[in-house]
Amino acid sequence: MAVFASLHFTPPLTFHTNQLHKSFNLNHHPLRFNLGSKTSRARILAMGPDLLGDFGARDPFPAEIESNFGDKVIGAHDTEHKILIPNIAALALSKLECTPVSDLQAPMSQDDAKTLLRKVIGWKLVNEDGILKLQCLWKLKDSECVEELINRINKAVESTGLSPNIHRIQSNQVKAELWTSSIGGLSMNDFIVASKIDEIKYTDLVPRKRAWA
Repeated sequence: MAVFASLHFTPPLTFHTNQLHKSFNLNHHPLRFNLGSKTSRARILAMGPDLLGDFGARDPFPAEIESNFGDKVIGAHDTEHKILIPNIAALALSKLECTPVSDLQAPMSQDDAKTLLRKVIGWKLVNEDGILKLQCLWKLKDSECVEELINRINKAVESTGLSPNIHRIQSNQVKAELWTSSIGGLSMNDFIVASKIDEIKYTDLVPRKRAWA
């Protein structure tokens, strides 16, 4: 679909390129061109290279040249290159280690929990009697797949020393809940465990989607 644009300039404009100076009064003659047409560039070029050039780069101002702004750009021979070590926020949660939680520690706020929720997949926040929890639900093929997923979950979180509360729902569904009971809410450990569970491959345990012709 073709896109049309109109340029309206109220005062006369002076364009400077290659030491050529031309003045255009475009107040009563708006430029109308088809951005999707093959002849658009030809029409603009027909108006002169000065006009086309001024829509791109410009020469630096004298004050910019005096500031030596180009001395530290990428590609300069003396460019400073630094390798920064990513902080905790930049690392994947699954690469972090769970740490002991003091009973005196306050539970994570709901706002902080919502922020960290973006780093885990399939989990949601639930509030049960004022206690924030992480909850995830899986729908599997059958009871054998339910047992297999539970085994994979336990193996994935074994190194953390923590494990979610796992409930079997019906014969083919599993629900896992995470929270730190000692502080009555969520801690960073719960999100670390959730991220480790996210790394489990279980596509072989879920029902296949039907392909409709």
